[in-house]
Amino acid sequence: MQARLALLVSFVAIGACGDPLLPSYDLSGNTMGTTFNITLVAPPADADLDALREQVYKTLENIEDIASTYREDSELSRFNRNPSIDWIDVTHEFCDMVDAAIAVNKATHGAFDVTVGPLVNLWGFGPGDGEDRIPTDEEIAAALSFVGANQVEADCRQPALIKTSPDVYVDLSGWAKGYAVDEIATLLDRRKLTNYLVEIGGELRVRGHNAEQGKFAVAIEKPNKNNKMEYSILRVTDTAVATSGDYRNYFENDGRRYSHMIDPRTGRPIDHELTGVTVVSKTTAFADAMATALMVLGPQDGPALAEERDLAAYFLVRTDSGIIEKSTSRFEELKQE
Repeated sequence: MQARLALLVSFVAIGACGDPLLPSYDLSGNTMGTTFNITLVAPPADADLDALREQVYKTLENIEDIASTYREDSELSRFNRNPSIDWIDVTHEFCDMVDAAIAVNKATHGAFDVTVGPLVNLWGFGPGDGEDRIPTDEEIAAALSFVGANQVEADCRQPALIKTSPDVYVDLSGWAKGYAVDEIATLLDRRKLTNYLVEIGGELRVRGHNAEQGKFAVAIEKPNKNNKMEYSILRVTDTAVATSGDYRNYFENDGRRYSHMIDPRTGRPIDHELTGVTVVSKTTAFADAMATALMVLGPQDGPALAEERDLAAYFLVRTDSGIIEKSTSRFEELKQE
């Protein structure tokens, strides 16, 4: 549960005034502790939408059975409870998720880490009603001893995972929602549906055009705890968009704010002026994880890493005079496309 901000990004309809809207089919519901929304623009008349709806529900249910931290019988929960420090047989899907997440950990110098769960729980931001409290240095040090990509290894040829200690705890909250968006998009592609938007908890993927026959318009919200207000608009197609932010989920103690976003390298909530990150990439899972990592890295190191890796990334930074924007050269190019 390293931390994302659901619905920092939303989608809005923007089209030429008076242009007729194409028909669309909408499907929404609940999944992974949040909501999902799917919009199909002008689906073919012969499309079996009832069968598609059932496949969507089945796909989302399967991912929860694998990666949910809330379900005691999920594959993830069973792995976390397993006391073995030998290779543990897992499904290909679970192994691929963990293996990909480990790769992002290495690419971000440890800023994204699926083993950060003990720290998230320690600070009261884990599953259930955690207590808002400031852990002692000793408690943080103890939790940190079980955190790090080197604590888990994946061999997806088997497929199997191994952990260094029974106390290692894997949390795929920063990966699974994006992965689910990608799986639904793949499902739609296989059904030859070429114009759609898929969104889960604010992370989304689009293909083709919207009902106005233009690019999909994504509204990036102004960092504000209580009110959802547009800050800027990004028009995209055939891509994925994911975000991370620090301003909706936190607690205060003695006048100091403690974010739900935990830096896995220090064991403590982030403490800098970067308040929101948006990443545009080919897949939602990757964009989701990178947005989290860049948020952890902060207003200097985050943009520097994004530029180094040629990522399309957009940053909102708090200053005494208000919010300032930073963006990578790839993001600026994307806006011109």
